[in-house]
Amino acid sequence: MEVQILGCGDAFGSGGRLQTCFYIRAAGKRFLIDCGTTALIAMRRFGVNPNAIDTVFLTHLHGDHFGGLPFLILDAQLISRRTAPLTIAGPPGLRQRLPALMEILFPGSSSVERRFALELVELEPEITAVLNDVEVTPFPVRHPSGAPSFALRVTCEGRTLCYTGDTEWVDAIIPAARSADLLIAEGYTAERPVRYHLDWATLRRHLPQIAPRRVLLTHMSAEMLGHHPDGYEAAEDGLTVAIR
Repeated sequence: MEVQILGCGDAFGSGGRLQTCFYIRAAGKRFLIDCGTTALIAMRRFGVNPNAIDTVFLTHLHGDHFGGLPFLILDAQLISRRTAPLTIAGPPGLRQRLPALMEILFPGSSSVERRFALELVELEPEITAVLNDVEVTPFPVRHPSGAPSFALRVTCEGRTLCYTGDTEWVDAIIPAARSADLLIAEGYTAERPVRYHLDWATLRRHLPQIAPRRVLLTHMSAEMLGHHPDGYEAAEDGLTVAIR
């Protein structure tokens, strides 16, 4: 399994980073975890074919995590000429929020006839779904977004990664990430608590309970970007991480 970071920034462009989007390749499978507003730009920049993506998994419904979907869907229809089905899976509320977002940005775009099938799947907390041969289990976290917010535990080809999404510390992160081959965690600040966001000091205290093989911090504030990595790897736009 390989994880390519198409965006690891916060909502405000700290450090000039693109918004959250992770591209995962594993034995012919291609999927995204989150699809921030800049996702399609990142695909063009880093040479990712959007038509190769089978599934998009969403942690929550904030613009910097799902706002790139209207552009991805319109590109599939108008530019990339997609014909293969596309599955988008996310929290309850996805089936209402995505069409509403598309109508705000591109009126009429949510109801046009497409050359490809678009399936929207609403995930249920702590219930494992298998979509296009990828197992995903959502765990509720604490980050208000107008719908439930999740940490996602994803298993494919015998490898497991967990992405916390945006959240302050909740104990659900422990089973979500336990013994994961890769834990991608929000590291918004080093030590300073910020409501609804995760700081490295808090996460670090719980790592013995989680025991992930690797820890990669993402969604870092300007303050955190100036902090020297100590005990974690720091995400960078374009970075590829191999999980073996």
